Amino acid sequence: MSDALLIREDSDGVCQLTLNRPGAYNSLSMELMEALIATLDDIAEDISVRVVVLQGGGRGFCSGHDLKQMLGEGEEAYYQCTFDTCSALMQRIVNLPIPVIAQVHGVATAAGCQLVASCDLAVASEKSRFATPGVNIGLFCSTPMVALSRAVSKKHAMEMLLLGDMISAERAWEMGLVNWVVEEEQLQQKALEVAGKIAASSRKAVSIGKQAYARQIEKTLSEAYEECSQVMTGNMMTHDAGEGIDAFINKRKPDWQHR
Repeated sequence: MSDALLIREDSDGVCQLTLNRPGAYNSLSMELMEALIATLDDIAEDISVRVVVLQGGGRGFCSGHDLKQMLGEGEEAYYQCTFDTCSALMQRIVNLPIPVIAQVHGVATAAGCQLVASCDLAVASEKSRFATPGVNIGLFCSTPMVALSRAVSKKHAMEMLLLGDMISAERAWEMGLVNWVVEEEQLQQKALEVAGKIAASSRKAVSIGKQAYARQIEKTLSEAYEECSQVMTGNMMTHDAGEGIDAFINKRKPDWQHR
C-alpha cells in the first residue's frame, strides 16, 4: 500500500478515500486531518466527483485522535489546534456539496465514531464496533458529542457518551448511527452500490438537496418550509431539473449536465 496518509481513487463519479495509517488504526494525526481537509477542498471544486466513500485501511476504520502524538506535544495551544482542526474537518464533511458515505469495518471509536456520525450515510460490517470511550480515560468525548448528538437521539447519544462501552454494528443500526449492516465480505460492494446510485443522479440536484437539508433542520417548521420552497424554486430553474422532467415525461434516460 502507498506511504501516503490518504489514498484517493476516482472512478465513474465515485471518489474512494482511504485513511492510510493502518499501524495506528488510522488514528487522526494532525497531518492526516490536514490531508483530509485539503483533499475535501479539492473534491468540492471537482465537478467530476458526485459522491465520496470514506474507508480505513488495515484492521479498522479509525480509532480516534492520535493520543501518542498529543501527549508528545503536551502544550495547551497544540491541544486547542488539534481539536479546532478536527472540528474543521467534521464541518468540511457536513458542508461538502456532495454526499459522503462511511464504509466501516473494525473499530470506529472517539473521533473515528465522530467521522461516521458526520458522514451523510454509513455502511458497516457486521463485525464492526463503535464507541465514544473518552469518559474511561478522563477525557470526555465532547467534540464527538457534537456529531453524535446530531445523528442519534439524546438518550442514545448519552448512553454512548456516559458509559463509553463498545456497541455492535447491530446496536449502531438500531440507534440510527449507520444505515446498513452487511457481512464483512460484502461491505465494499454495498458501499459502492449505494455510491453508484447517488453518482447516477444529477450532482447539481444532490448538492442543492444536501445543503438545504443542513439549513432547514435547524429552523422552525414554518421557516423550514419557507426556505425549502425557495430552494425548490431555484432548483426548478436549473438545467438538470428541466432535463430530468422532460426525460421522465418522454420515458427516456436523462442526460445530466450537473448544472
